[in-house]
Amino acid sequence: MKTHAATAEVPRPSWRSRRGARETPIWAGLAVVAAAAGMICTGSRVAGQQPVRPAPQVPSFRAGVDLVSLAVTIIDPSGRYVTDLGAGDFSVYEDGVKQDVTFFNRSNVPVALALLLDTSASMEDKIAIAQEAAIGFARRLRPEDLAEIISFDSRFAVLQGFTSKPDELEVAIRKTTAGGSTSLYNAVYVALMDMKKIRARQADEIRRQAIVLLSDGEDTSSLVTFDQLLDVAKRSETAVYAIGLRSKEGEPGGKGFKEAEFVLRELTSETGGRVFFTPKIEELPSVYAQISDELSSQYLVGYSSRNPRRDGAWRRVVVRVDRPNLNARTKQGYYGPTAR
Repeated sequence: MKTHAATAEVPRPSWRSRRGARETPIWAGLAVVAAAAGMICTGSRVAGQQPVRPAPQVPSFRAGVDLVSLAVTIIDPSGRYVTDLGAGDFSVYEDGVKQDVTFFNRSNVPVALALLLDTSASMEDKIAIAQEAAIGFARRLRPEDLAEIISFDSRFAVLQGFTSKPDELEVAIRKTTAGGSTSLYNAVYVALMDMKKIRARQADEIRRQAIVLLSDGEDTSSLVTFDQLLDVAKRSETAVYAIGLRSKEGEPGGKGFKEAEFVLRELTSETGGRVFFTPKIEELPSVYAQISDELSSQYLVGYSSRNPRRDGAWRRVVVRVDRPNLNARTKQGYYGPTAR
């Protein structure tokens, strides 16, 4: 029977910023951002901010080192999500070698997600609609789901740590105000680090992980380069979903937004997420609804790699389904474990 691949091979990223910056060691910018993250305030951007309160302890959701977990989205030719497949319909290959699926769940596994909001100056006339759309998305989360709120402009702020309470998420979203430049890469990096803080101790604690990002332009002020961020994203188990607000119809997008489009497309493609572009801020509620529908339609597939090497090398992953004319989407691979 005809099968359909989820991914294509991905080359290792270079260590040079795509914006022409000089080469730097990958952890140079990241260390500075990580240190800064400990001094982020909650809900304010002025000098003399108080340190952010530690996020409350929540259940573990990260898979163990030797269990490779894949959030897989299956779409039919008309764009509808397919949710009636069984474990036997999936085949997983790592570097061309078929793997034994040891974990499978199609019962809408809980999700842990970070909701990132661009609050740079260019969002000033859009912030009210963006807030309402984000609040509508937060209200679609289930009691077993977890979410945090991060805003970013010249700086980034964790406005609300992981919680399952929609009211707390709404309060955090309404704190956002527009002003400053855009430190998108810094904010995504912080969200990825938050996802790594807690691990699953057993299979029934595994959660799908996602970042849902809204931005209207290119990064202009991050310490982290895009290549550094992409490397960290590929080492995570987090799918990135992005909403790019284009210039209004009929207006030229400019070089800056072309670069932003490239960044959002690559970041989402590599991690198994999806990118949406729209020139109409009024379409945000519909886009958020599409992302919510996708997150609630995914399969969670896991396997223990047959590759015994602990060399830290990139491993290409392909998922195939034994039903014709279906498109499978998941992350394109992962970095293998290293010797301790």
